[in-house]
Amino acid sequence: MSVLPMERVLICGLKKDRKAILELLQHQGVIEIRNTVEEDEVFGRQDKVAASTTFRRNTTLADQALAVLNEHAPEGGGLLAGLDGRRELSAEEYETRVTKRDAAVKAAQEILSLEKEWSETKAEIPRTESQRVALEPWLSYDLPLDFGGTTATCAFTGTVPGQLGLPEAEALLAQYAPDAQDVDINVISSSPEQTCLFVIAGRKHEQQVREALRRMNFAKPPIVSAEPRKAAQELDSRIAELKEQEKQLDGKIREDVKYRDDLRFASDYFSMRADKYDVLSSLAQTRMVFLVGGFVPQENVGQLENMLTSRYDVVFETEEPDPSEEEIPVKLKNNAFSAPLEGVIESYSLPHWGEMDPSMLVAVFYYVLYGMMLSDAAYGLIMVVACAVALKKHPGMEEGLRKSLKMFLYCGIATMFWGFMFGSFFGDAVNVIASTFFGRPDIKLPPIWFEPVGKPMKMLVFCFAVGIVHLFTGLGAKCYMDIKAHAIRDAIYDVVFWYMLVGGCILLLLSTSMMADMFSLTPLPQQVGSASAVIAVAGLIGIILTGGRESRSWVKRILKGLYAAYGISGYLSDILSYSRLLALGLATSVIATVFNKMAGMVASGVGAGVIGWILFILIFVIGHVLNMAINAMGAYVHTNRLTYVEFFGKFYEGGGKKFTPFMDNTKYFKIKEEN
Repeated sequence: MSVLPMERVLICGLKKDRKAILELLQHQGVIEIRNTVEEDEVFGRQDKVAASTTFRRNTTLADQALAVLNEHAPEGGGLLAGLDGRRELSAEEYETRVTKRDAAVKAAQEILSLEKEWSETKAEIPRTESQRVALEPWLSYDLPLDFGGTTATCAFTGTVPGQLGLPEAEALLAQYAPDAQDVDINVISSSPEQTCLFVIAGRKHEQQVREALRRMNFAKPPIVSAEPRKAAQELDSRIAELKEQEKQLDGKIREDVKYRDDLRFASDYFSMRADKYDVLSSLAQTRMVFLVGGFVPQENVGQLENMLTSRYDVVFETEEPDPSEEEIPVKLKNNAFSAPLEGVIESYSLPHWGEMDPSMLVAVFYYVLYGMMLSDAAYGLIMVVACAVALKKHPGMEEGLRKSLKMFLYCGIATMFWGFMFGSFFGDAVNVIASTFFGRPDIKLPPIWFEPVGKPMKMLVFCFAVGIVHLFTGLGAKCYMDIKAHAIRDAIYDVVFWYMLVGGCILLLLSTSMMADMFSLTPLPQQVGSASAVIAVAGLIGIILTGGRESRSWVKRILKGLYAAYGISGYLSDILSYSRLLALGLATSVIATVFNKMAGMVASGVGAGVIGWILFILIFVIGHVLNMAINAMGAYVHTNRLTYVEFFGKFYEGGGKKFTPFMDNTKYFKIKEEN
């Protein structure tokens, strides 16, 4: 349970060893590089932006090519394949693969070129098919659609809305062009949407016929210089050609799956090279030497120094960093019980340098709170088995995911514990199954402690008690931090007085018959109530007198102290927030019970035979899967909420900067570290 102490290191090496030293530092991943040496007459910096940009472009090419391969030839492995993590490469394998990096880039360019051609071909197919569909109504027409007539005649080819027969078309044309003579109309095809017409007339009546057709909403057809039937045949051939071309291009892309592994390595390799060249741009260098400065966890300093000095001619200097002069990065180190909660803390904020690591305190309560909210032994058992199997079957899993699964494993254990304490195993499934199929309503899983659904007030009191312990532990952590910082007065003013006020008020309320009757408790003796009142008043006076101690004016001190004392309402709100433990616990149990009753009623309705069992299992499985998924997520969200708002609000500030070492930031492979 600690924030790892950091050392500031300065490495001075020969320029001829620069590449090897930087690669060693990158593979070890224990130094956060922060170079503070400024450019001057001796030291300068090299601009490596162009090279870094080239490497990142190659990384992008490889990633895009991989995306294309995954689209055309998806890789098997299922949903659990992602649990395997990155493949480990030895130093020898790494060097062997490096020789293929340029070939992989060329393969990526070829794949992307094929993908572009394939996409264009695929897009052309529906366009061509649309042209073919547009010609369908004109297949019986034996002239080009752009035929305009002869010297003596004019011809109009096109469509009008709706379905018209020849008499209707002639009548409309006669209505709109009564003076036009010798007009011949042909209906090529007709459908409810449109009617295709071919109209021919003498040149002297061209304008009248054109105006009449316009009033009929006449529209020109697709312009085809050949006969529609011949054009349709050509389009059919083109469609077949395009589909064959699409198939061939897809086949060529699929053939390139042999480069998938090389592309993955190329993506990682050029990403590492880009990172290294970014570092190179920040190094202070002369013609002969270069400097690397940064932070290294104290526990890694000796090993790193030995590795560098035993292989290269370097000067390795260390000093204790000064938090007043620079921001020191934070790295947490915890035991197996509390380490899984580091991600939860990081999601809120890492502790600032010098602040205590809250991981152990968070872990102790986090698992308890989560288990109380889900509180079903069967759900907890499923979580434990699923997480344990995943951790066992996938030893190469990434550390972040491993910690998350361990967190849910411990949450599952806590859920099992509270499930048995409250007598919930798939809700009341034991009793429902025994009653429905075996006629034994007397068989059920009894709670070890009590059943919250039957005694909600008792559960509510217990939730408040857990909340008070949680909040007081947060105050205790603040007291510890103040004492450690030799701020004894702050510990008394900001913690002890609040213990007296809040604790005294709680004991005073529990000594009253009203509160005792409300929560079905035995009231505390009056002597305890009287002593509690004195303690609470003493705490209140202490807060009023010291809450504004930073002010010189006594009037301002008292006013600020009164405002600080108003914070008692915040404690009331915080304690009431723990009623969510009751709400979510009851929700899980009640919803599970409802699905059990539904399944039992359906099974009883059809008889307790095979059909009854099948229907029961179907409803049972669907219902409990939904219930577990929803309430497991709800328990996670609300446990985080109680941790971030109520618990951290009492002592934790955060604001630390995460330790981000210069390392192999890869997606597919990890290089085996040298020791």
